[in-house]
Amino acid sequence: MNTKSIKDKAERKKLKRVARKKRPPKAKQTEPRGSRKPKVRKKGPGLAARH
Repeated sequence: MNTKSIKDKAERKKLKRVARKKRPPKAKQTEPRGSRKPKVRKKGPGLAARH
Protein backbone atom coordinates (compact mmCIF):
# COMPACT_ATOMS: atom_id res chain seq x y z
CA MET A 1 0.00 0.00 0.00
CA ASN A 2 1.39 3.38 -1.02
CA THR A 3 0.85 5.99 1.72
CA LYS A 4 3.46 8.55 0.60
CA SER A 5 0.83 11.20 -0.16
CA ILE A 6 -0.61 11.11 3.40
CA LYS A 7 1.31 13.44 5.70
CA ASP A 8 -0.53 12.75 8.98
CA LYS A 9 1.23 9.91 10.80
CA ALA A 10 -1.85 8.70 12.70
CA GLU A 11 -3.97 8.61 9.54
CA ARG A 12 -1.27 6.72 7.64
CA LYS A 13 -0.94 4.20 10.48
CA LYS A 14 -4.71 3.67 10.53
CA LEU A 15 -4.85 2.97 6.78
CA LYS A 16 -1.93 0.56 6.94
CA ARG A 17 -3.56 -1.32 9.82
CA VAL A 18 -6.83 -1.70 7.86
CA ALA A 19 -4.90 -2.96 4.81
CA ARG A 20 -3.02 -5.48 6.96
CA LYS A 21 -6.27 -6.85 8.38
CA LYS A 22 -7.75 -7.28 4.88
CA ARG A 23 -4.74 -9.22 3.62
CA PRO A 24 -5.03 -13.04 3.64
CA PRO A 25 -2.93 -14.84 6.29
CA LYS A 26 0.58 -15.92 5.40
CA ALA A 27 1.13 -19.54 4.47
CA LYS A 28 2.90 -21.80 6.97
CA GLN A 29 6.62 -22.31 6.42
CA THR A 30 7.40 -25.34 4.30
CA GLU A 31 11.00 -25.68 5.45
CA PRO A 32 12.57 -25.07 8.86
CA ARG A 33 13.99 -21.67 9.73
CA GLY A 34 17.63 -21.22 8.77
CA SER A 35 17.75 -24.31 6.58
CA ARG A 36 19.14 -22.27 3.66
CA LYS A 37 21.85 -20.73 5.83
CA PRO A 38 25.39 -21.82 5.04
CA LYS A 39 26.50 -24.37 7.62
CA VAL A 40 29.73 -23.71 9.54
CA ARG A 41 31.95 -26.70 10.17
CA LYS A 42 33.36 -27.09 13.66
CA LYS A 43 37.11 -26.71 14.04
CA GLY A 44 39.14 -29.58 15.45
CA PRO A 45 40.74 -29.37 18.88
CA GLY A 46 43.90 -27.28 19.04
CA LEU A 47 42.97 -25.03 16.12
CA ALA A 48 42.71 -21.32 16.79
CA ALA A 49 39.46 -19.61 15.79
CA ARG A 50 41.41 -16.51 14.73
CA HIS A 51 45.00 -16.28 13.66
